[in-house]
Amino acid sequence: MNIQLSDHFSYTKLIRFVISSVIMMIFTSVYCVVDGLFVSNFAGKTAFAAVNLVFPALMILGTFGFMIGTGGSAIVAKTLGEGDKERANKYFSMLIYVTIIGGIIFTIAGELFIRPVSALLGAEGDMLDDCVLYGRIILAALPAYMLQNVFQSFLITAEKPHLGLLVTIAAGCTNIVLDFLFVGVLRLGLAGAAFATAISQFIGGLAPLLYFCGKKNKTLFLTKARFSGKILLKTCTNGSSELMTNVSMSLVNMLYNFQLMKFAGQDGIAAFGVLMYAGFIFAAAFIGYSIGCAPLVGYNYGAKNDFELKNLFKKSMVIIGISGAAMFLISLFTAHPLAKIFVGYDSALLEMTSRGFKIYSLAFIIWGFNIFGSAFFTALNNGLVSAIISFLRTLVFQIIVVIILPIFLGLDGIWFSSVAAEILSLFVTTAFLIANRKKYHY
Repeated sequence: MNIQLSDHFSYTKLIRFVISSVIMMIFTSVYCVVDGLFVSNFAGKTAFAAVNLVFPALMILGTFGFMIGTGGSAIVAKTLGEGDKERANKYFSMLIYVTIIGGIIFTIAGELFIRPVSALLGAEGDMLDDCVLYGRIILAALPAYMLQNVFQSFLITAEKPHLGLLVTIAAGCTNIVLDFLFVGVLRLGLAGAAFATAISQFIGGLAPLLYFCGKKNKTLFLTKARFSGKILLKTCTNGSSELMTNVSMSLVNMLYNFQLMKFAGQDGIAAFGVLMYAGFIFAAAFIGYSIGCAPLVGYNYGAKNDFELKNLFKKSMVIIGISGAAMFLISLFTAHPLAKIFVGYDSALLEMTSRGFKIYSLAFIIWGFNIFGSAFFTALNNGLVSAIISFLRTLVFQIIVVIILPIFLGLDGIWFSSVAAEILSLFVTTAFLIANRKKYHY
């Protein structure tokens, strides 16, 4: 049975609606995880460290797609809730065209500056060459990757979350198979891993584009559209929190790498890479839930259905709380086996990674509340509050704790930093949710 945005949602129906987005985000996170797995085991820890060093910089460019997708889907969902389908499709189409043009511009700029940026991050010698090689291949697929990020949100708004899931699974499986072929069999090393990811991103971005080119029986489709600076600005404002989250995470990861180089050298960066990969997957579940739930929130806000807003908010808090506790317990038991998959060839690095992961996993208990809180305000078209939560959570608090804690706790202070930042952010998220409950009636 097809689930519509206007439905009343029980726990079962809500989970059925968002599960595609959760799996979709997890498969998206698999790209870099699989790359790291094959690079570490077949190309060595220098190439593995190079990927971990340059990847945050590449992510900054790709996250503009998240901004347009989340911010734009909030506007489009609200417009659909108001009953104006024609205007919603014009907004949708304009944002897709802007994404394509922006992606091409970012690709050209990235290709020109990838070497100096990598050197600025601290890469030198063989690691610098590896950063440039990996970065230039990935950048060639940047427009498609940005489209993939945009369509993750719009396929849900179009009431086609299962289609988004199928596309993402196809892209993810392509990445896994090609990594095995290029890196494991043909021994193409770092270049093979980069080509595998780039090809999978083309599939993830272009397949939904082809789908939206048709109009028959679709909530959303591509049509002629005029550029609207007002709507683009509103989109960027709405989605600024998602942009801030991803850009801040990339910048903070660079700072983490700097601190790790000082306290543990190249091994520290490799260990943190494993933590990031595990974190990507767990965070992807919360992000996927938030993306999946956002069109429901936006639609009911536009339709002024306060009862359903309260229902969605209450059930989301319960689901996120249970999920966070489960993720933490799973992490405690799987820390060593997961670390062994990536760095089992080096006993000292394995021990460092396993200990760091157990400490780092404490943050999983809190992550979901902060991620959902920010996305919730985005869906309510309150980009300012959403951006403040994300800005403090992913940048300000992270920078403060990762600088201060290692002074007193050494290397463990770096692993504890994410936990401390999430605790501080939870106070901010809770304060905003309480302060705005009467305004939005959730």
